[in-house]
Amino acid sequence: MAQIKGKNTKPEIKLRSLLHRAGFRFRIHVNTLPGTPDIVLPRYRTVIFVNGCFWHRHENCKYAYNPKSRQDFWQKKFSSTIKRDCEKTDKLMRAGWQVLTVWECELRNNPEAIVHDLALKIIDFTNQSNRKHYTRESPSTGLIATLVSCYTTAEEA
Repeated sequence: MAQIKGKNTKPEIKLRSLLHRAGFRFRIHVNTLPGTPDIVLPRYRTVIFVNGCFWHRHENCKYAYNPKSRQDFWQKKFSSTIKRDCEKTDKLMRAGWQVLTVWECELRNNPEAIVHDLALKIIDFTNQSNRKHYTRESPSTGLIATLVSCYTTAEEA
């Protein structure tokens, strides 16, 4: 696990390239914000996390499988990751930031649609006078990048 990269992963670099090509300018890995978001768009008060499906437990994803060995260890590890994701999202939202999550598998399958969805959500959030949390499904690509609230584990549900 020591060799698992936390920054500048391939999906993250790909998304940054697509966002830059679409005209968005951003900062990366801003450590003054909770959770050190992967991409920060200060002009739009938006942060984007590029999450790996396995580590962050993307629901109904084939890449979010449970390892067969040391199941207790993995369950604790995944639970703490989900809890940490929830806490950093809540802190950012309370500070007035829009929090978007892009999943690795979705970026792999349809990157152009992801950028289109993100652009719509970023601009829509900026145009709203009342910045409340919401989740909206995109008609063209399904739920690609959503505003994140707390994740719930099977144990909490």
